[in-house]
Amino acid sequence: MAGLDTSASNPDVSLLFDINGLTGHTPGWCEQAVRFLGEYGLPVLAVLLVLWCWWGVRRRGSLDAAASSVAAVVWAPLAAALAVGLNIPIRGFVERPRPFVDHKGLEVLEPGKTDFSFVSDHSTLTMAIGVSLFLAHRKLGLAGIAIAVVEGFCRVLMGVHYPTDVVGGFALGTAVALLLSPLFTALFTPVLRAVGRSRAGRLVWAGAGTEDERAAAGEPEPRRADETVRPARADEDRDLAA
Repeated sequence: MAGLDTSASNPDVSLLFDINGLTGHTPGWCEQAVRFLGEYGLPVLAVLLVLWCWWGVRRRGSLDAAASSVAAVVWAPLAAALAVGLNIPIRGFVERPRPFVDHKGLEVLEPGKTDFSFVSDHSTLTMAIGVSLFLAHRKLGLAGIAIAVVEGFCRVLMGVHYPTDVVGGFALGTAVALLLSPLFTALFTPVLRAVGRSRAGRLVWAGAGTEDERAAAGEPEPRRADETVRPARADEDRDLAA
């Protein structure tokens, strides 16, 4: 079922040729850089951004704040995986060929693609990560969304996707990240809060095990090694007896 127009009169096709045509004005090394970034580099950078965000939100002021933020960060790669999984039946239903199959004259920087085009997996994955991170950390989330936008542009520039493939990927990744995030956070935050109180607490909260954390949990402050127990005086014994 080829459900999307691929005729030359379609603005989607015109924009495809306009963007892909930029490759004719760039040196070979630049094309290779775009190919690497669009296929591997930017998705890896998005994953590294998840790790960076996790490291940062662990430093929130309380265990509760850190647990909810870490839950949002953990949701980022899960949302990306779920969105890409949902794209499998979408691709099979739409059955849109890659643009270089129906249109001659494109400069294809990543040959050998034989699967369907709509929607873009790379765009779906990176946008799901970016939007999920935005829920945990505004600045890093905006950086993740910017990575997704550049990723989508690279996919069109490489000649392997139509612009609407990218837009569809952005929509799918955003929808999965936003719609299911409250449910996941509500279910997973208590688990992370429990982890934060365990020996592995620093995976969730950088302040785990500190005096503030023990006080918040109602635990007694440990005795120092050099602290000795002072024997009670006789008058203190009388007061206690009274």
